Amino acid sequence: MTISMNERSRKILEAIVEDYIASAEPVGSKSVSCRHQMGLSPATVRNVMADLEGMGYLASPHASAGRIPTDKGYRFYVDTLLQLRPLKAEERERIERQYASSDRRIDEVLREAVKSLSRLSRYAGIVMAPRIEATVFRHIDFVPLAPGRVLVIFVSRSGEVQNKIIETGINLPAATLEQMTNYLNRVMNGLPLDTVREKIAVEMAQAKMEHDDLQQRVLALSGQALAGEDENARVYIEGTSNILDQPEFADVERMRQLYRVFEQKSQLVDLLDRSRRAHGIQIFIGNETSHSAIAGCSLVTATYETREGTIGSLGVIGPSRMPYGQVIPIVDYTARIVSQLLEEEYQ
Repeated sequence: MTISMNERSRKILEAIVEDYIASAEPVGSKSVSCRHQMGLSPATVRNVMADLEGMGYLASPHASAGRIPTDKGYRFYVDTLLQLRPLKAEERERIERQYASSDRRIDEVLREAVKSLSRLSRYAGIVMAPRIEATVFRHIDFVPLAPGRVLVIFVSRSGEVQNKIIETGINLPAATLEQMTNYLNRVMNGLPLDTVREKIAVEMAQAKMEHDDLQQRVLALSGQALAGEDENARVYIEGTSNILDQPEFADVERMRQLYRVFEQKSQLVDLLDRSRRAHGIQIFIGNETSHSAIAGCSLVTATYETREGTIGSLGVIGPSRMPYGQVIPIVDYTARIVSQLLEEEYQ
């Protein structure tokens, strides 16, 4: 049987969540009764708290009378009770100033974004660069460095620049590399990278049928240049110590687990990728992340985009006891600024 949440229960749950966010200490009935002036006695509040615990919105961490919100309690608060605090004009200006010295290359914009998110939220900022599969081909250069080594410079339509040194095993003539550069830039410009790869594969098969070994090698080099990269290396994180300093992570083992998450990044890649596919603001609370190592944390994310569509995601990770009303507007506005800067560069 499901017990409905009445107005009194909602107000008490809201008070407990906000008090716990502020103090990181279990909240008692006397505290709620005195601080929030609801006209309710501590005994009445205590009975409502017991009901909320029975419904799974609160938990008792110790034998004391104090309660703390559960993931379910935070979710109800965020979805139903939360009042966002709009950013002040000076806060918006501070975010915008962060990018004043940026050269507008996408990697520089994203590095500034992750610093800004960490500084303003006082938690950890996290940004995932666009997946290379989601990018659109704009320009490529093959630069011979030494016998058997070629520097490949790839530029996407969104302005992302990637440099990669490839060992070719043979000395490819500069004229051949220039010919392939001109061909790719003429034929592939404006195509999604997946399409570019498919066309290269088709042409490699044709070159093999025609026994054109040199053409096969150059096309193989192009395929290597545009191959997918380790997604973990494309996640920028700033301010991890801000989380590890929180009282929830005073336990050494929990701190180690979280540190491994930041170091390995694969779980963060999964969450940011889920955010990118969902679009807009996403909030993952505690166990909703499906990653036990991030238990006790929440991740607030937003997507950034250009006219080509959504190309990446960014956000803030911190304890589930984070001030969502302040963090959500910071993440949302940062994503809007990043999108605007990338769109200007695109134009």
